[in-house]
Amino acid sequence: MSTGRQPILSVRDLKMHFQIKDAKGWPWTPPRALKAVDGISFDLYAGETLGVVGESGCGKSTLARAILNLHPATAGSIVWMGQEMAGASADQWLAVRKDVQMIFQDPLASLNPRMTVAQIIGEPLRTHHPEMSPDAVMDKVRAIMQRVGLTEQQINRYPHEFSGGQCQRIGIARALIMQPKLIVCDEPVSALDVSIQAQIINLLKELQQEFGLALIFIAHDLAVVRHISHRIMVMYLGHAMELAHKAALYADPRHPYTQALLSAIPIPDPELERNKVVQLLQGDLPSPMNPPTGCVFRTRCPVATERCALEVPELREVSAQTRVACWR
Repeated sequence: MSTGRQPILSVRDLKMHFQIKDAKGWPWTPPRALKAVDGISFDLYAGETLGVVGESGCGKSTLARAILNLHPATAGSIVWMGQEMAGASADQWLAVRKDVQMIFQDPLASLNPRMTVAQIIGEPLRTHHPEMSPDAVMDKVRAIMQRVGLTEQQINRYPHEFSGGQCQRIGIARALIMQPKLIVCDEPVSALDVSIQAQIINLLKELQQEFGLALIFIAHDLAVVRHISHRIMVMYLGHAMELAHKAALYADPRHPYTQALLSAIPIPDPELERNKVVQLLQGDLPSPMNPPTGCVFRTRCPVATERCALEVPELREVSAQTRVACWR
């Protein structure tokens, strides 16, 4: 879906490293680098959803925060609408904030408990459009509440009076009220019941079609990501293992890690579920403080070779819709 169009967001070789001091080490012991994100590249187009999946600790949320400069990136390029934002000033980022919003994982913890729904949703308007009158702000708040499935009678309530799904709708309304071009969704349904997850995902899809939004949708579950994404990036230990169109990834996964994740998805048919072959990963996720040499997945890969320990595979194109970081 990218043919002939310019991306609204281009990320190249993005790295996010943290210097960690050993609490048990000597005072003069140098800190060690924790490579949470280590060389991620992708393009995102208007109206497109990029799903980002992987195990806990693989760097998905850190990637989102680096893109939004909540944690300044260690290295790499972040180009937003043709403007290089890596290393940009606070004023430059402030001008971009109204076009790039975020929905957080914990719907209740992301809302100020001392603010009413009207104050929470209207806060971005007061920040970016201080010239707006209080009545104009309230009119916009009421309109966006209705659009995300909240009622006007709830406008003066506080976050603790809502369910998890309702709190996430408040977070969506807050992100949407600035009419952004991109919303980064950091595991927005992981804390919700399955039925509520479906409602929130359907709402995001409707809003995307209505407003032409681009989405980065982060999740653990490939089954959840399948329903909303156009393309999917599979991450492992700070690296992209596979980047593919949704149909290609589910029909013909190329990377052994992607194959293992897909084999773990439950099948609703009991007979098929009993007979399917599950590709269990051996061992635990290595520490990002001490990643394996070469391919970071090689210590758990069933088809690893000697070359995998010596060279880091690049994310290379293997078909028109798939790029894979694997030496096979």
